[in-house]
Amino acid sequence: MEERGWPYRRRQPEGTVLYEAVRENLATLLAEASDVGRGLPRYVERDFARYLECGVLVHGFARVRCESCKDELLIAFSCKGRGVCPSCNAKRAQVTAVHLVERVLPHVPYRK
Repeated sequence: MEERGWPYRRRQPEGTVLYEAVRENLATLLAEASDVGRGLPRYVERDFARYLECGVLVHGFARVRCESCKDELLIAFSCKGRGVCPSCNAKRAQVTAVHLVERVLPHVPYRK
């Protein structure tokens, strides 16, 4: 059987500089924001917390198995956030662009 597409590679957000910076400094940011005033809005705190769980297997995953070759993959859940997570932001931007091109904009050539 011919293999199609690219092999799945799990992204590893916990190995990125942004993830490390948020993980190491989030408690300090929240404490200082609380000391200065009312603190950060709850949705900002929630987005940061979800970002730290996004794409990390210990926070949840789906097990997917190919019926023909019986190969299994673990696919980590994503946060689907809009503010902090670069991976979910890129996915949302791509989905929005496809929607605009296929359903909203007229079918004419566009400059990129």
